[in-house]
Amino acid sequence: MPGGGAIIMMMRGSLVLVDTNILLTATDSSRPGFKEARELFTRAPASGVHLCVSGQIIREYLVVATRPATVNGLGLSPSDAKYNIQALQRRLVFLEEDERVSSELLSLVQKHELSGKRIHDANIVALMHKEDISLLISCNPEDFSPFSEIEVMRPKYFLKQLHG
Repeated sequence: MPGGGAIIMMMRGSLVLVDTNILLTATDSSRPGFKEARELFTRAPASGVHLCVSGQIIREYLVVATRPATVNGLGLSPSDAKYNIQALQRRLVFLEEDERVSSELLSLVQKHELSGKRIHDANIVALMHKEDISLLISCNPEDFSPFSEIEVMRPKYFLKQLHG
């Protein structure tokens, strides 16, 4: 079941990485899944689950958020995009990328013969490996299909896990 994934036990203190599209969806009420993305930022921390991001994810958010709507962006001013990130960061754990992430990225690129934009996704997976995080929440789980070593879940399925 794409994006539904296997049953993962969410325990207090668990770390879960959120993809850039989750941040974008949570700040754009016109996007499908807006309600679930917003709910994620209140329900996960209330359940003791730590939502995580990296510099890459914040950078990607800023790129899309400030890009004009006519070219698939949100059309926000830089100050509005910065405000959104600062508001979201209050509910997020920031993960640092280091040499180990770069080394793992190179390994994943070679292993999966990746090129182009897929390398951004591989970098997220490399960070997950370094931090021993097995779950990514994304609106686009198919982007991570080459990486069977991680679980990718859509927000609505993750929220159902929190109910359980």
